[in-house]
Amino acid sequence: MTVTACVLALVIRVESSQAAFPGQNGKIVFVSNRDGNNEVYTMNADGSNQSRLTNNTAGEAWPSWSPDGTKIAFTSSRDGNVEIYTMNADGSNQTNISNNKGSDQYPAWPRS
Repeated sequence: MTVTACVLALVIRVESSQAAFPGQNGKIVFVSNRDGNNEVYTMNADGSNQSRLTNNTAGEAWPSWSPDGTKIAFTSSRDGNVEIYTMNADGSNQTNISNNKGSDQYPAWPRS
């Protein structure tokens, strides 16, 4: 007797919200347009101490904590197209790390 099995897999891609789970520092990083356009913010896990880290007319998106909680990667269109930036957890030292003519998106840090 021969048994034949057929497996059908349905994969649905769901866009995640633009927030990252708390880093090692216990803070959540997220994007909000409460000030007119998308900016990167942090807050404590209970929602307190919300702080805006970026402040420009371009749109920022997809923030991601570094594994040690000291840096944030995010995307920004401030240079005319979407690029990947990093910054310190307090918003300082915002640096374009992809810097090319193409669109670069969805930064993520390697996990150990």
